[in-house]
Amino acid sequence: MAVIRTTGMGERALGIQLEEWIIEASIEMMQRAMEEGEISSEELVAVYLDRIDRYDPRLKSVIEVNPDAMDTARALDQERKEQGSRGALHGIPILLKDNIGTHDKTRTSAGSLALANAIPKEDSAVASQLRAAGAVLLGKANMTEWANFMSSTMYAGYSSKGGQTLNPYGPGEIFVGGSSSGSAAAVAANLTAAAIGTETTGSIISPASHNCIVGIKPTVGLISRRGIIPLTETQDTPGPMARTVADAALILGALTAQDPRDAATLSKNRQALSDYTPFLNRASLAKSRIGIPRNYYRQLDEGRLALIEQAIHVLQAEGATIIDPVELPCEGQNWDFNVLNFEFKKSLNDYLKTLPEMVKVRSLEDVIRFNEQHKEAALKYGQDLLLLSNRTSGTLTEQAYLDSKRRNHEVAGRQGIDAVLKQHHLDALLILGDDDINDLAARAGYPSITVPAGFIAEGVVTPEGITTKGPHGITFVGTAFSEPTLIGLAYSYEQASRHRVPPHLVVMN
Repeated sequence: MAVIRTTGMGERALGIQLEEWIIEASIEMMQRAMEEGEISSEELVAVYLDRIDRYDPRLKSVIEVNPDAMDTARALDQERKEQGSRGALHGIPILLKDNIGTHDKTRTSAGSLALANAIPKEDSAVASQLRAAGAVLLGKANMTEWANFMSSTMYAGYSSKGGQTLNPYGPGEIFVGGSSSGSAAAVAANLTAAAIGTETTGSIISPASHNCIVGIKPTVGLISRRGIIPLTETQDTPGPMARTVADAALILGALTAQDPRDAATLSKNRQALSDYTPFLNRASLAKSRIGIPRNYYRQLDEGRLALIEQAIHVLQAEGATIIDPVELPCEGQNWDFNVLNFEFKKSLNDYLKTLPEMVKVRSLEDVIRFNEQHKEAALKYGQDLLLLSNRTSGTLTEQAYLDSKRRNHEVAGRQGIDAVLKQHHLDALLILGDDDINDLAARAGYPSITVPAGFIAEGVVTPEGITTKGPHGITFVGTAFSEPTLIGLAYSYEQASRHRVPPHLVVMN
């Protein structure tokens, strides 16, 4: 095992094996150590791969590792010596959710056996930008199959290709969240420096909250979706998942290039930055105004309510003005999922047509047929959502779809989140983890960020059959392109509360 060779990182690191040091190490710490010659990217990759080999057979958070990761790390180490560093991500190992396309030796399957061996013709925009920044693509993270739009009974974190992802804080006991469950669990367990997830509605925020990590769900259009297996054009977005707000903010800035092949990134109202680290201000909560949508706390049990009340006290102690309660004009609205149901078929069909001809699955109809032909392996939970979507025309001309899309944007966005922020001059709304307002933000295409807020020792079982035991995060929700504000608030809270702790991992015999 590699060891730290100098005292440049302080007394704590002196003589400690790299694996011990790497637990909870930030990207900044790793980068500084590589710059000072204390460690190499090759060593970082080696220790992460070793930890994946020992701990992940139980967690099933990594669906496959990149066989070229070590060679890439060595090349980046040599480049650093000869030409210098490309920047903050040079040599940093990062996992990608299994729906984010890479043109290398790892497959991109969305957890489906139907695409188990599919390799896209080119990198996704996210993968391309990470490679350009010098990151090492460590492999693919497991996910809820088809971003949890396959079966209404599928358990979060399950895929027919990768199995059931487990929460490292209580494997098989504590809810893992979905659908970026593998990304969250791997980051939480220190199996990677960071990961990229994707969200349509709660798929970054939920697993980040339940795995005691930070997740940023950006405004739709801030990061290109090109090359990502889609669910819906209207709501999909990738985003960073990390152990700290600083790490997540650093990665976010590396992914915001405009993409002529994703129209959402070309919007005239788009506000993108290449560096979000200047907003990591310890005093961001001072003089901020945070709204408490108390109506959305009604379903919280005693333990979860106590946790968010504790968070509110921290915000107040840090100088935030708390407006409690605030009411959203859209409270009590009944929402449908027509946008997802109608857009999935067209989006997926368009994506599948871009794959190499050797991939025989070319449409949603083909996926359904494949699953039926491999029922024992592929249909543990059925495929009722795939069948439902396949009954649409795939043309996005249905009036029910057009009405739903318009209503989502107007009622959830302008007449919902925007209205309450404007009325009370708020910087953000505060919810617990993946509360219902996160769904409103997703429908509107608005950003949110979750940060660890504590643990519930016992918990209860919700009507959905999910235990509330374990880690939970608080989530700040804002208007379009308010990422700088949300990052500042989350960082200020994180530094004041320090609720992130690593899990205790066990090697399977």
